[in-house]
Amino acid sequence: MSPYAAAVARVVQRVRSTCSRRGVCLVVPLMVLLPLVLATWGLAHHIYFDRSGVPELEPFVRFELSSTGTVYDARGTVLVELAREYRQVVSYEEVPLILRQAILAAEDKNFFTHSGVDYRALPRVLYRTAMSSVGAWGSGKGFRLRLRQGGSTLTQQLVRGYFLRDRWSRENDATLFRDKLTWRLLSVVVGVPATNKLFRKLEEVRLALWLEEEMIRRFGSRERAKREIFARSASFNYLGNGRYGFAAGSQYYFGKPLSTYTMEDAGKAALLAGITKAPRDYLPVPGNARPLRRRNEILALMARNGDIPESLAKRLQAEPVLVAKATSPVKTQAPAAIDTVFDELRQHGAGRFGVEDLLQGRILVHSTVDQRVQTIVNDALETGLGHYEKRHPQAKGLIQGSVVVLRNADAAILAEAGGRYFYKNRYARYSDFNRATGSLRQAGSAWKPMVYLAAFREGLNLDTAVPDEPIAVPMGADRPVKWIANYDNEFKGPIPMRQALAESRNAVAVWITREIGLDRVIGTSRELGVHTPLQPYITTALGASEVRLLELAGAYRAMASGILAEPYIIDRVTDAAGEVLYEAARTALEFSSSHLTLIQEGLRGVVRIPKGTAHSLYGRDFPIPVMGKTGTTSDFRDALFVGSTYGPQGVTVAVRIGFDDNRTLGDKETGGRAALPIFREIMLMTYQQELVGSVPSFPRQIEEGIDQYLQRQAPDLGDSQAEDHHRTLTASPHHQGEQAR
Repeated sequence: MSPYAAAVARVVQRVRSTCSRRGVCLVVPLMVLLPLVLATWGLAHHIYFDRSGVPELEPFVRFELSSTGTVYDARGTVLVELAREYRQVVSYEEVPLILRQAILAAEDKNFFTHSGVDYRALPRVLYRTAMSSVGAWGSGKGFRLRLRQGGSTLTQQLVRGYFLRDRWSRENDATLFRDKLTWRLLSVVVGVPATNKLFRKLEEVRLALWLEEEMIRRFGSRERAKREIFARSASFNYLGNGRYGFAAGSQYYFGKPLSTYTMEDAGKAALLAGITKAPRDYLPVPGNARPLRRRNEILALMARNGDIPESLAKRLQAEPVLVAKATSPVKTQAPAAIDTVFDELRQHGAGRFGVEDLLQGRILVHSTVDQRVQTIVNDALETGLGHYEKRHPQAKGLIQGSVVVLRNADAAILAEAGGRYFYKNRYARYSDFNRATGSLRQAGSAWKPMVYLAAFREGLNLDTAVPDEPIAVPMGADRPVKWIANYDNEFKGPIPMRQALAESRNAVAVWITREIGLDRVIGTSRELGVHTPLQPYITTALGASEVRLLELAGAYRAMASGILAEPYIIDRVTDAAGEVLYEAARTALEFSSSHLTLIQEGLRGVVRIPKGTAHSLYGRDFPIPVMGKTGTTSDFRDALFVGSTYGPQGVTVAVRIGFDDNRTLGDKETGGRAALPIFREIMLMTYQQELVGSVPSFPRQIEEGIDQYLQRQAPDLGDSQAEDHHRTLTASPHHQGEQAR
């Protein structure tokens, strides 16, 4: 027999005995009171003595909450801090005295003297509940028990949020937490939400008493236990705008670490302490009367408690609510790079880690990005787009661009911009569309190096004569052929391949592709790292197929370095303790050097040959030897430039400019005009600041091959053109393999 049944049996037996002796039966009134007495005794026993089903204490003692995950750049600089909850866990000593006093004045002035529940607040809570319930009844809403918020101690608040969060979040549902007779009967009288809230409140009281008992037992004294509970409360409470704990809240709203607080900061302390009551209502917003009134009430309580002088309280009460100047909502200078980090976490996690682990602070990511280079990229992109907007004012704020910077040696991503830094009246976020990896757009003439490299592999060379003449391509059944034109609408007849590449002659690219076969071109692009499916049409030779900018950058990097490698951005992943969970594989393959030298010399010729589309990158105002190619798509919809410094020690930069809706950039907005200046600025600033080492020079063999071509062309030119050729041979300080500065 259970203790409760035995107790009932004893009471009934005593009642029967009394009735038989006195002749007056008191069973009826006693039987009415009996359930109430037993229920009260059972409830008291459950709250004060029953410790069955209590949560595990150890996680609370360790206080292992989700924290902040960090992505670092290659030098250990923080690129971004990510979290589901932005929180700073603090100890009791790290909470300044003035803030402790504000918290206690606002929430629980008897915290250090009660045992988890402040019974002195009970009359106030009962009065508020009665008035609220009667008021609702009087207004015609029917009688329902309306339990008012308030009266909870710091311990109860912590228990509610830490141990009873799920129950607390669901107590206003139309379903009872427990389908018991007592719960059902009570819900008929007071309603389901009130029943849920009442029993949640009773459980909150029980666990608050239990928690204080256990913390005293664990830490050896009431004072130490109280301090530990206070510190956890100060680190746990929600302060709005995704910030948890007073340290994170102070930094967010005031730009002020807790360690700097003095008595003069009582106003800020009161504002923070006032938020926890109802973050939605009491966030410190200038001009909002509610947080101002709440702050002033707390300052008055602090003065009444003797925490601050009354004169200081009055002075601070007269001040307006002030918060730190709004900072950029951008959490990182490299939002696109963080998006790529997420992609690689999904790719390499293999069930061991993932994006959620980063957001929960369980892992740290060390990336290949150099934030210094990233800043240069951001600024150069904005500058270049600004120049375009000056030429086309109607496009202001609408034009977009993307940039990728790769290290030639291993394809590490040094910087990545998936769009402009400020777009459509807000700063970029890592959740925004990443145009460097997600946008499939035509490559235009930037694709032609794939054609030429494939041709070199089939036995052609830079001096092979190729026909620059009208050529037609079929457009499908029942459709007329398309005649391929050059940008200048002229044809030059037989010309060397190096000249055709430098001047970006469309007719030649189509002729070469027809001669060697489109499959050779596609195969070469696959080997260089282009994985996007390509159209099996001859116009792919002119960049009609859509590819990602990162793929295009990777292909040029391979041609510049002679090393095959996939672009990557995560160098390693560690857990919170520093144990390495993943490290990027350092695998790289070399490919044919003879064909490689030909395409390198060809792309260097695009810069050095006077009529090359990138000849503006050759001269004393740009003392960096580079190779590269412009790209302009149909109807001037996109402008590109992709180029590299030489060899494994160099870097590759890819730039694409265009509108998201694929409208035209405008007449003559070519890759050389819209994209090349951005490339130029990135290269100049990166090498001037010596962020990627010294500038590598091209081998003498490559430079002399171009010299010999230019010398052969000089006798056939007029005086002015010959003079230009002479300047081309002598203008650059890094000519003939000399190291650039």
